[in-house]
Order: sequence, then structure tokens, then C-alpha cells
Amino acid sequence: MPRRNGTSELLIGACPGPPLCGDVHTYLFVDGLDLVARSNAAAVGAPPGRLLRPGGPLWPAERARTVELTAGDGPGVEVRVRLRGLRVVWSGLMYPGADERPVEEVRFDLRQYLTELERAHARWGGGGGAPPGSP
Repeated sequence: MPRRNGTSELLIGACPGPPLCGDVHTYLFVDGLDLVARSNAAAVGAPPGRLLRPGGPLWPAERARTVELTAGDGPGVEVRVRLRGLRVVWSGLMYPGADERPVEEVRFDLRQYLTELERAHARWGGGGGAPPGSP
């Protein structure tokens, strides 16, 4: 659930690939919910090296852009990312929230969002997998 100030919290993880998964992929948890799995149970997140690089698709900019969050050829999960003041806004969503009502837009505190992107990029964003035993 979003915090009292109306912002959500982003947490990024990665699957290290074989033998656990077919390939390295990103988990994007919004308010504790796996956004990709809740949006499309058959989809997996895109590789961390593609999503997390500085200046890459998830980094906010004044001009909105559409970001493909998933890997593969099947139906994907897209989000529009834009900067609005000190908030990062993801819109164009449609997944069931914790209360099972549709979530269409989430807002993140800019500082928390950038800190999480930097942390995740340092850990998984080089294109390789996560260290063994990591989430």
C-alpha cells in the first residue's frame, strides 16, 4: 500500500539465472508486490543491465517515455516513466493491488527511487547475474 504521503516504494531484485531460472532477470517490487508477475504471470522481468544502467529506461526524465519491463517475445508489461517535480510517476499500469483493485499509476519519492536504482545497478546492473544466494 502507498505511504500516507501518497508515494509508493520501489525495491529491485534479480534472479541470477541458471539453474534457478532460464536467464538473469529483474524483479520490480512496488509496495511489496511483484509488478511484472501481477501484471502478466507468464512474463519475466528484463535483464538488469538493460533496465538499470544510469540514464537508462527506468531513470526519470522530464519527458515521459514508455519502458518495456519484460524480456521475451510474448505479451509484455510496459510502463510510462516521467519526472513530476520531486516525484517519479509510473503510469499506464493495470495490475491488481494488495486490495485487488486495479493499480493504474504509482508515484515514488525521487530520492528513494534514485537510491534504489543506484543500489540495484551497483549489485546487478553490469549485465551479469546476481551473486549466488541473493534475492
